[in-house]
Amino acid sequence: MSVTTRRTRFAVAALAAVTAIGGLAACGKDDDAKESGGKPSKLVVDTFGEFGYDEIIKQYEKDTGIKVELRKTAQLNEYRPKVVRALATGKGAADVTALEEGILNEFKTNPANWADLAPLVADHSKEYLPWKWELGKAADGRLIGLPTDVGSLGVCYRKDLFAAAGLPTERDQVAALWPDWNAFIETGKKYRQATNKGLIDSATTAASAVMVQQGGDLFYDKEDNVIADKSAAVKTAWDTAVAMSDAKISAKSATWSPEWSAGFKQGTFAATFCPSWMLGIVADNSGPENKGKWDLAPVPGGAGNWGGSWLAVPAQSKFPKEAAKLAEYLTNAKSQVEAFKLKGPLPTNLEALKNPDFTGYTNEYFSGAPTGKIFGESVEKIQPLHLGPKHQAIKENAFEPALRSYENGQSPKDKAWEQFLKDAKTQGAF
Repeated sequence: MSVTTRRTRFAVAALAAVTAIGGLAACGKDDDAKESGGKPSKLVVDTFGEFGYDEIIKQYEKDTGIKVELRKTAQLNEYRPKVVRALATGKGAADVTALEEGILNEFKTNPANWADLAPLVADHSKEYLPWKWELGKAADGRLIGLPTDVGSLGVCYRKDLFAAAGLPTERDQVAALWPDWNAFIETGKKYRQATNKGLIDSATTAASAVMVQQGGDLFYDKEDNVIADKSAAVKTAWDTAVAMSDAKISAKSATWSPEWSAGFKQGTFAATFCPSWMLGIVADNSGPENKGKWDLAPVPGGAGNWGGSWLAVPAQSKFPKEAAKLAEYLTNAKSQVEAFKLKGPLPTNLEALKNPDFTGYTNEYFSGAPTGKIFGESVEKIQPLHLGPKHQAIKENAFEPALRSYENGQSPKDKAWEQFLKDAKTQGAF
């Protein structure tokens, strides 16, 4: 998931120290944490955003007799430093740790900090989207992450606000409004003219959606050299977002800010670009009073992968075998379907993607939208992305701030682009 991240000197130093001390806490066993039968009395799971695990964990506890503490962090910018600190100090890491795609490669550079899951779980290599499974492996071949979700795209929109602006509200008619990004901008202009408000939350949200539709290299090339100035995907995303800013179709609500969160209830904007995992966040921010006012339509320009994660087991876990089994449980086909139904994370397990409970699922909060069908049909069209080791830092500390400075009228377009390129080199250094 994409959030604003601030890299501190401590975090940089901590990452440098991870290899040296990351496994210290794995020495020795905490017998007090085990029951007489030898199994742990409790396992800890760290996630960010919303993974939809609450009910699944209750069932796991019934099945195994092992309690699970689910530690949720709202935003990735708060979550990543916690993981860095735990690995660097050798203490405090959860038994199961979620790693988002934007930070995965950063942590894969020190594979010794993670348990090799291959000998701890059954062979599931043929059960997931092939590219998703492979990304869970470190360079030395060890399996450090089991696949959770993938971030297929849609557009979440408020039917009542569309109606007030004289726009169609039925999802098929809405989809017909924007076969491409130029048409989307024209729709935004009509909404602005009718309401004097922005159609979308922010230009940076739109840029994220456009960027991931392109596939291939983004901020890095295959050798992990920063190529921000040469990436066609990045330039296309920038130019499209600038065009949206010029057309004044944005509410200028910075994603993840308090104003952005409140904007869902207040009707500050009428649409946002929704990876599947965003559905739960939209619903939580909008509240029960707005149930049935939201709907979901396909995104302009085709499929794209924005987000998605893996579950890993830190080497410092005192119960690596049991933790790996818990990660296996949380990522199996049944659990992925249940998580999707509860909060929206799109399955990557091939059996789950064919499950009628998934393909036929309709989301009541989003006006009964066939979210299983809408998101599921786009999975096979997703083009794998190459995200370098500091992808998230470049995106959130260089690309998005520069784009916001233009959107807010603080910098001319050329100066904003130059600032992005300068900051990308700094943020991308490893």
